[in-house]
Amino acid sequence: MSNIALIIAGGSGNRMGQDIPKQFMHIDGAPVIIHTMKAFEQHPDIDGIAVVCLHGWDTILQSYANQFSITKLKWIFSGGKSGMESIHNGIFGLKEVGCDDEDLVLIHDAVRPLLSQEIISSNIAICKAYGYAITGIQCREAILKSEDGFTTTTSIPRDTLIRTQTPQTFRLGNIIAAHDEAAQKGIKDSVASCTLIAELGTDRVMHVVPGSEKNIKITTVEDIEMIKALMHTAKESWLK
Repeated sequence: MSNIALIIAGGSGNRMGQDIPKQFMHIDGAPVIIHTMKAFEQHPDIDGIAVVCLHGWDTILQSYANQFSITKLKWIFSGGKSGMESIHNGIFGLKEVGCDDEDLVLIHDAVRPLLSQEIISSNIAICKAYGYAITGIQCREAILKSEDGFTTTTSIPRDTLIRTQTPQTFRLGNIIAAHDEAAQKGIKDSVASCTLIAELGTDRVMHVVPGSEKNIKITTVEDIEMIKALMHTAKESWLK
């Protein structure tokens, strides 16, 4: 059984309003996706890396991997029109290249470059033990529900809410089966693997791996500023 990182980099990042996709923007001397790949490259239990890449950027991705010594990159698959379709292309691509149904697949956003080694280790351990591992953080903020984005009269108890992150980890055979079932039920654009599992309405129980506030997903220009700051800060020596 192998542990495979499947990095989803198929998006164009139009909401950022930049000239290049956000996964290829440079932060601290390297593209965002290289920082992300390094987290898996450096983990001793990761056997291989696969990337689902935006069409036309695969050669650039391989060149960057060569430049920054990402030796575990084994496969590059074509991105889809949505995140769900990109994940579909990645998992079925792994099956086609001979990966085993029992292999663990850590599905991770390319634009979460500050992934810790501890989160990777926990995903592998929890998935091995229970079959499904979802990185997440308990919600600390007060949550209100709004239908129009401007007004609200309803609160939602925060104690029951989990803010999900990635990786989200599955045995390859299980996540392929979930996508096959989704196709039969007409589910085409679930926003994440965890929501897909939930939407299927089965008895699959997902176990939560503690995430981190540092495991930021780049969505806005402000996120880049925060990531740059986090890259250059360290824990105070007096903190327990």
